[in-house]
Amino acid sequence: MMKILLTSTSFHDTPGKHQELLEKQGFDIDVLRGPVGESVLLPIIQNYDAVICGDDEYTRKVLTLGKQGKLKFISKYGVGLDKIDLETAKELNIPVANCPGVNQVSVAEHVLALLLTFEKNIHLQHQSTQEGSWKRLIGNEVNGKTMGIIGLGAVGKELAKRSAAFGLKVMVFDLFKDEQFLRNHDEVLFVDDLNELFLNADIISLHVPHTSKTEHIINHDVIFNKLGKAPIIINTARGKLVETEALIEGLKALKIRGYLTDVLEMEPIDPNEKLKGLENVIITPHVGSRTYQSVERQGSMAVNNLIEMINERN
Repeated sequence: MMKILLTSTSFHDTPGKHQELLEKQGFDIDVLRGPVGESVLLPIIQNYDAVICGDDEYTRKVLTLGKQGKLKFISKYGVGLDKIDLETAKELNIPVANCPGVNQVSVAEHVLALLLTFEKNIHLQHQSTQEGSWKRLIGNEVNGKTMGIIGLGAVGKELAKRSAAFGLKVMVFDLFKDEQFLRNHDEVLFVDDLNELFLNADIISLHVPHTSKTEHIINHDVIFNKLGKAPIIINTARGKLVETEALIEGLKALKIRGYLTDVLEMEPIDPNEKLKGLENVIITPHVGSRTYQSVERQGSMAVNNLIEMINERN
């Protein structure tokens, strides 16, 4: 019987077909609530044949120790692979699978939910009425504003379509120009120069993976020298895409009107998180894809990916 470590809290907390599928496999399953750090994984990883993980730290040390034990497969619940040392996994012949193309609707909807919450002051008005107040704030329409989307992958495409439906002008940047999508959606303007997006966008939404090239894509130089307006920045991708100190300076200097994020550099949230409690900042706890529908799709794909890897090895 294969011994499996499951650390995805979304998978574990959400009932559905994905859990039924996993239970049918007859695995011996241990559950930890992730994201799990290197220090927690090092003493135990050698005991498992496979993992179904979230954003856990599969470093070179963890993978090497796992390979010395039983570890054969990593199935990532979700899309992002930045916490897994893929080079080491390849060296050690530990296949890694992820779940692209299953959470884009939920995440795109979350971006718009954050935007509308901020522009309509819904979070502030809810809080005030709970305190017995009827003080009414003045909000903003999003219609006619320019949504700048950095990254035209699955989520970026879904957000582009939904933004246009809200009456937003849509501008996108990506290193790869998807000609077919752009032909089918002529309401979407593709720009080859990221600076053009920085100059013209009222809202900037980030949809790229975290790599050495994308780390701090929103930085001090961008905020103080390249933004043409004081945009709202929305981040549902990875916390390290944004330089936190520069962002805070930008908010205080009114170079950025708001920062709406579903991700932080340190997750779960640190008690000393610098963004916590700041005016014009909304933080949600990495729940953009945490809908029943998305979890069931991702969870089922993660289990099926694991089954396929096992069958290929056998």
